Amino acid sequence: MLIFPAIDLYEKKAVRLFKGDYNQMTVYNENPCETAADFVKCGASWIHIVDLEGAKSGDTPNLDTVCDIKKTSGLLCEVGGGIRSLSVIDKYVLAGIDRVILGTAAVTDMDFCREAVKNFGEKIAVGVDIKDGYAAVRGWTEKSALTAYELCERMQDIGVTTLICTDISKDGAMQGTNVGLYEELSNRFDMKIIASGGVSSLEDVRALRKLDIYGAIIGKAYYTGSIDLSKAIEVAK
Repeated sequence: MLIFPAIDLYEKKAVRLFKGDYNQMTVYNENPCETAADFVKCGASWIHIVDLEGAKSGDTPNLDTVCDIKKTSGLLCEVGGGIRSLSVIDKYVLAGIDRVILGTAAVTDMDFCREAVKNFGEKIAVGVDIKDGYAAVRGWTEKSALTAYELCERMQDIGVTTLICTDISKDGAMQGTNVGLYEELSNRFDMKIIASGGVSSLEDVRALRKLDIYGAIIGKAYYTGSIDLSKAIEVAK
């Protein structure tokens, strides 16, 4: 299992939100490239980046910062946050980003999602953000009419290969991850599953590793020191 340490960007800074709430934001580093450099020292191979401003606006306000992180760290990068057009995907791919994550657009615009998969193949991942069993959209601020499983089925049907699933109720809460959810997803779907939200201890990493899923994202637990990233990467192997 791969470990994806995360950087959430807001105004070019590394921050974290509590349960997706923009009013509960903590700035952890004014220079995200320093954070990425530490990921490299800990043995990471990938980095998970979210443009929190982009998640609201649908634009790429932190594109330069994303590119700087990619260039200086040399890590494989996946990026999400407000990616709702082929031109934005193209920007990221041309900039050397390895995987682009669709969120809101996967729920609201199936034609776009289908076209993105057709044009970019495995460079497209879909983020399924779950709020009370339903897929959440627009930076977690709204709940859609689709259940999480209905959305997953649609994504598998159109050829999506990588699914990043976040239980919003667990995200940033440091109360453990939803192992049962990821077990169910792993059993029901053939896509690569990346667990996100609440991975806050080495026990969480071990539990997810037993499921033999593709990956797990570590966010707040890294920043607070609750998880030693280098140990988590070892445990996940």
